[in-house]
Amino acid sequence: MAARGPMSFARFMELALYHPGLGYYERGRNQVGFKGDFYTSVSTGELFGQLLAFRFATWLEALPQTGEEQWLIEAGAHDGQLARDILGWLRGQRPELYARVRYGIVDPSRERQAWQRETLAEFGERARWFDSLAAVTNRNAAGPLPAAPLDSGEGVGLKHSAALCRDAATTQGRTLHGVIFSNELLDAMPVHRLGWEAGPQRWFEWGVDRDGDKFVWTKLTADKHRALPVMKLPDELLAVLPEGYNIEVSPAAEAWWREAAGVLQQGKLLAIDYGFTQEEMISPARTNGTLRAYHKHQYGEDLLAHPGEQDLTAHVNFSAIQAAGEIAGLKTDGYWTQPQFLTGILGEAIKDSRFGAWTEKRTRQFQTLTHPQHLGRSFKVVVQGR
Repeated sequence: MAARGPMSFARFMELALYHPGLGYYERGRNQVGFKGDFYTSVSTGELFGQLLAFRFATWLEALPQTGEEQWLIEAGAHDGQLARDILGWLRGQRPELYARVRYGIVDPSRERQAWQRETLAEFGERARWFDSLAAVTNRNAAGPLPAAPLDSGEGVGLKHSAALCRDAATTQGRTLHGVIFSNELLDAMPVHRLGWEAGPQRWFEWGVDRDGDKFVWTKLTADKHRALPVMKLPDELLAVLPEGYNIEVSPAAEAWWREAAGVLQQGKLLAIDYGFTQEEMISPARTNGTLRAYHKHQYGEDLLAHPGEQDLTAHVNFSAIQAAGEIAGLKTDGYWTQPQFLTGILGEAIKDSRFGAWTEKRTRQFQTLTHPQHLGRSFKVVVQGR
């Protein structure tokens, strides 16, 4: 860094989370859960995956039977627990569908793939692994990946997100029938952090530099070779935006969504994540943006401290994600809070004897998934289809 100067925060976030061997998500599988740094909907138990499996089953069964293989594609599966819950329910409650559906996991990390293969060993060839969305359309299972060099340059397509949708040109045939989905993937994609200068009415980008033995924030100078990623806001809003207002933009998340839409010939594209609409992103309560660091379930004030040892996350701009899908030809089915989405599924599931008996354990899990003081507060769901 001393030789090349400061880097964008997006590059810092990418390295801190995904650098082979040193990145936060590469160092071990125990960050998620009540004993880790944060917990997710999957951490509450198997009900979350069972409800998703029920909805996926209704979507897949409604697709015209064209003779094409039907796929469930999960992007960013961490240790494979959600996949196990979904596959286990399909095997037990929809055996005919289970017999014909293939489950694909898109993950460029060999380390995480090893965790997932261990978790899903009981399902044999039912599950397959891919390095990228392009590999899914080509039906090429994962092969060895070269390590990304530390000093390589960056562009809008950052290396981790680019690996998830590598070789975009090969996806244009749109050969996938089924469902592509992610749970808490987009919020972990690298973001650019922008600051507002009220006087000249312009954005600048925050970068990361070294000061002795620690990382510090710095303003990046304009570069004619590097376009500034900007969130487009109404002029009347920009006129009253205070000095120093910070926001995040994620070209990587939008690019991934466009690529996913591009490979989907018929079916659904779904994301569950922390996030807001673009209108909600701009708020007096969020003058410093939505970037957060987490360690041992505690919010960390210093985003640049201890890279690789704390989680970094930013809320998803669902307006931008929805627009990316619609530009790619998808139709938006809906945008809901997680409680609205799961309650809608449950209303159908409890009328279907194949869903299984409703128990006190399921009640407790459902309350945790939907209660505003637990996981029902911040998670949103967007579904688009073709």
